[in-house]
Amino acid sequence: MTQTQNRPFPLSQKYLDFLRYIASAEFLEGTTSAGKTTVAVPKFMFRISNYKGTKPSIISGLDLGTIEKNIINADHGLIDVFGDYEDGGKIEYNPTGKGKIRLPHILFHTPNGIKIIYVLGYDNKKRWKKALGGQYFGLFIDEFNIADMDFVREAFMRADYRLCTLNPDDPNKECFSQYVNKSRPIEKYKESAPKQLLDLLNQPQKEDWTWWYFTFKDNASLSEEKLKKIIESVPAGTKLYKNKILGLRGKTTGLVFVNFDRTKHCITKEKAKQFIPTNDKEETIQLLPKMRVKTDESEYFIKFTAGLDTAYSSLSPDTIAMSFAGITNRGKFILLDEKVYNNAELQTPLAPSDTVKNFIDFLERNRKEWGFAKDVFIDNADQATIKEFEKYKRQFGSIYVFNSAWKAKMQIIDRINTQLGWFATGNFYVVDTCVNYINELEVYSWLEDKDSVPEDGNDHMVNSVQYSFIPYVKIIGIGENK
Repeated sequence: MTQTQNRPFPLSQKYLDFLRYIASAEFLEGTTSAGKTTVAVPKFMFRISNYKGTKPSIISGLDLGTIEKNIINADHGLIDVFGDYEDGGKIEYNPTGKGKIRLPHILFHTPNGIKIIYVLGYDNKKRWKKALGGQYFGLFIDEFNIADMDFVREAFMRADYRLCTLNPDDPNKECFSQYVNKSRPIEKYKESAPKQLLDLLNQPQKEDWTWWYFTFKDNASLSEEKLKKIIESVPAGTKLYKNKILGLRGKTTGLVFVNFDRTKHCITKEKAKQFIPTNDKEETIQLLPKMRVKTDESEYFIKFTAGLDTAYSSLSPDTIAMSFAGITNRGKFILLDEKVYNNAELQTPLAPSDTVKNFIDFLERNRKEWGFAKDVFIDNADQATIKEFEKYKRQFGSIYVFNSAWKAKMQIIDRINTQLGWFATGNFYVVDTCVNYINELEVYSWLEDKDSVPEDGNDHMVNSVQYSFIPYVKIIGIGENK
């Protein structure tokens, strides 16, 4: 009986499904401490145990010492799970080789015979080149995102079954474009992965290559106390936090909206509706000037606003982003609704004339639910769409005033700094159904190679919301200023 049999390792349903699933290549991506390697290695060994052929297999990692620490001798590692052969277990590890096999290797004693598993650090090119001379059954690559790509290419084409664990990293790395992005999640767990990662799995799928996304919540053995220590040990806003804690890819140095916290700044739609002064929206608009000088303690919306950011490329994840927000008499800005379109995902890409109709429909739906945003603000870099709005108003008339966004009035760095202040003072909130904007707040980052310049990406809803609040910065946060 092994140590692990005395000390069971609990598994979540997703990991149980992973263990049962059969594919020729699998990629496990996600946060740190999600249990990826801990569960992946036994599956790899079970696949080898069931293999009736004689091809050897490979376990690889950064270097030999790392493999021994994280895979062979770790808690719930190979020796822990399958036992040391000298003590009656199934694993015989020979770190300096043995007999005719001079490379580090494992002899795995199975019902289908003794299986040879080479142990290779991809840091040692001279050593792994000696091993990659034939065909292999299994290939396990730990920390795939930092693996030597020459090793990956050589080893991948020689193996029948490939299993790779990785943490999110720079999305421009070749390991993603050439391998990971050619895999797909199974249907059952497609919705449990971040949309921004799913969007990156955009290369033509290779056969049955499968992508799994695991987070802290999938690790049934991780206590709340341990999780809290892990999260608190990584500085928020750093690249490490984005990759390891949020489980998102990114090459940038840190998050822009570092003090955004879902638990503090997201509210339900029901909570937001408490700020609607009356049930009659038209009457409310007429009373707004009087309501702003009321002396009671109630808080209510005094202004509604909307923004539109546009991009029409069908070749990139450019997004047409619409935002609708309310501002209260105490200076709170609350994003109430959003709508996004991605031309790359649409069978018939949107044209500027389509955006006009869609935006007016969006405004009308929110007017009926929340209130009337008379002035709305459109990306002034998109003159084609602005001209379509002007054309629409000449032909059909409209209660809305379509303004060019006041971008020149407030530089990007000033918008960000102002918004960070509103988060800090409790004057900026997001209705929790605005998932696209929430996701952008959690990934929008600074560029590595430029000082105080945010990335050109993950920002379409960010821009849309900024267009909506720039004209009203003087009445947002007034409660705190008072």
